[in-house]
Amino acid sequence: QVQLVESGGGLVQAGGSLRLSCAASGNIFHLNAMGWYRQAPGKQRELVATITSIGTTNYADSVKGRFTISRDNAKNTVYLQMNSLKAEDTAVYYCNADVSHVSYYGLEQYDYWGQGTQVTVSS
Repeated sequence: QVQLVESGGGLVQAGGSLRLSCAASGNIFHLNAMGWYRQAPGKQRELVATITSIGTTNYADSVKGRFTISRDNAKNTVYLQMNSLKAEDTAVYYCNADVSHVSYYGLEQYDYWGQGTQVTVSS
């Protein structure tokens, strides 16, 4: 099993910044891609940003130029630096990780989610 623990959410005024962190622990052979998703009330969960194990990044158009995803492989941690926040960024932000395990059956790959952290941007 793998646990993803998020931190860094909160309440901020429009134009402000927040930094989210997500630390992975447990039975980890290799952390593959990691990412952040968000879900606003009444809306579907959507991709915010992803990063591969070698640092290749991908962003939703709505956050390009404002958000930066990064990771520290030594700490099994992914970060999301959010600048110039807007009211429409208000959502629960979820960390996601694609993890390889060594098991009795060999190398297996599973997808994990964190519990979510609330980000609220006041206008």
